Amino acid sequence: MIDALTIAVAVTALALAAWCGWATYRDQPTKDWHFIGMAVVSLLGIAQLVIGCVQLARGQSPDEGTAIFVAYLLGAAACVPATGFMSLSERTRWGSATVAAGGVVLAVLEVRLFDIWGGGSA
Repeated sequence: MIDALTIAVAVTALALAAWCGWATYRDQPTKDWHFIGMAVVSLLGIAQLVIGCVQLARGQSPDEGTAIFVAYLLGAAACVPATGFMSLSERTRWGSATVAAGGVVLAVLEVRLFDIWGGGSA
């Protein structure tokens, strides 16, 4: 995996979580600017999915198994879009809270992807 991309996805996900958390604190639903932020984070997640699949196709393999790696890749790519759609149905502060939680979950998934690929081993 590309470590810089993993870090970029995690950092942007946490920034999105903080931004939507601030909207929750201010009792605001998700707005258009939040959806632009979600799109940026989602594109990074999709780029990571594509790069991960290409690396698998080239014969590289994660330390902890291909199946769990692909499952985490798919979950990471779907996390923010899923919470974004959920926030559309909940047009209160809780929609923003849902996206904030999704950003935190995505950051945790990124740490786990890093470990599964073998980035944590010396």
